[in-house]
Amino acid sequence: MNYKCITYILGWILKVEGVFLALPLAVSLLYRERTWPVFLACALLSLVLGTALSFKRPENFQFYAREGYVGVALGWIVMSLVGALPFYFTGEIPSFTDSLFEIISGFTTTGASILPRVEDLSNGILIWRSFSHWIGGMGVLVFVLQIMPMTSGQTMHLMRAESPGPSVSKLVPRIRTTAFFLYGIYVMLTVLEIILLLLGRLPLFDAVCTAFGTAGTGGFGIRSDSIAGYSPYVQVVVTIFMMLFGTNFAFYYLIIARKLKDAFCMEEVKLYFGIFAAATLLITINILSQIGNVGDSLRHAAFQVASIMTTTGFATADFDKWPEFSRTLLVFLMFIGACAGSTGGGIKVSRILMYMKTIKKELAILIHPRSVKVVLIDGKKLDHPVVRAANIFLISYAGILALSILLLSIDNFDFTTNVTAVISALNNIGPGLSLVGPSGDFAFFSGFSKYVLMFDMLAGRLEIFPMLLLFVPYTWKK
Repeated sequence: MNYKCITYILGWILKVEGVFLALPLAVSLLYRERTWPVFLACALLSLVLGTALSFKRPENFQFYAREGYVGVALGWIVMSLVGALPFYFTGEIPSFTDSLFEIISGFTTTGASILPRVEDLSNGILIWRSFSHWIGGMGVLVFVLQIMPMTSGQTMHLMRAESPGPSVSKLVPRIRTTAFFLYGIYVMLTVLEIILLLLGRLPLFDAVCTAFGTAGTGGFGIRSDSIAGYSPYVQVVVTIFMMLFGTNFAFYYLIIARKLKDAFCMEEVKLYFGIFAAATLLITINILSQIGNVGDSLRHAAFQVASIMTTTGFATADFDKWPEFSRTLLVFLMFIGACAGSTGGGIKVSRILMYMKTIKKELAILIHPRSVKVVLIDGKKLDHPVVRAANIFLISYAGILALSILLLSIDNFDFTTNVTAVISALNNIGPGLSLVGPSGDFAFFSGFSKYVLMFDMLAGRLEIFPMLLLFVPYTWKK
């Protein structure tokens, strides 16, 4: 283990976070709030610590997959510890455990909150909550890769550890250019959503916070009723952009590169929108008698399916009061998640597609034992290491899910609350059902349960393995 390299990476992460803290500082100054000295102090602390840790580049700057995974996991933990300080020192979230829960929920784009009323927060804190989604959505390491001096192989180790999905592919030959392209698309889509929300007569502050939450597929709102209080136009715009941010960003690259046939033939994207259309239709029919008319039923169904499937977590209605079929279907969508290479969470549509094709192949081999079958996605054969990693991911995912549910049961809350709270945290969704439904929060859990859920949120955002490796003794050997 090359500890000096990891320390150097942590330093760059803290420096970037210090720069990011300039936004809530500026908002606090603009609104003449008393919170600005806290943001200034936190920004300076982050910059000073980051500079101290990365002041001198290690002479032996060699690291491989192990350092990449550990660097990413520790980076997100350190970033969260510093990011929680504004919540705590402004006094707006008096408990440090709750402050840490809130910022981890933000950075991991989960959107689960311990706050019963977000309207009581200052504008500086509100923008920091929403901005944390935007930072975590694409990944802070993807941003760092564009400015930190590293070789292509080293950047690939970091990007593989942080990027969502079963595998990481370079859109262009240079991984640094890939990172630049991803952030370029991310920024352009965010700006476009802000413009469209402003056209819907949304105040600028509301539009920016909503766009940050949508872009990161996070779900922190600036109103306790989430998106329900906004106009149908705003809800439709948010629905569209939730789906866009939940799409594999390689799809946009192919469109920009004028490879339209390859783009619209992506099997993952077709399955992603197919699941969305089917689930929307089924829920629309199921809630029609409760909502009253087709238009509103379709709007609420489409919004909630997009919100849950992309793991954003916004709500236009309390879906916990919907019929049992709709509630159950939404829970299934929590597991599926968005596309690989997007800002969404969950198991990912690409893995679901891989599992479906693998099952189909194995069934065919049972009937024709001597036949040779391969799994193809987009016409390309899946390598055995990719399939093996996907299987190990699923086993690890199931183990963490089961253990977390068991640990949460110590608090003695109902089964639905415990199960959906863990599903929500591990898949980075936000709301669950029962006590953690759209109208509830996570404040009632004990400190122990909150730390379990914090681990789940980080594990879900970082695709399980980086967090698990922290507990493997071999990881820390030189």
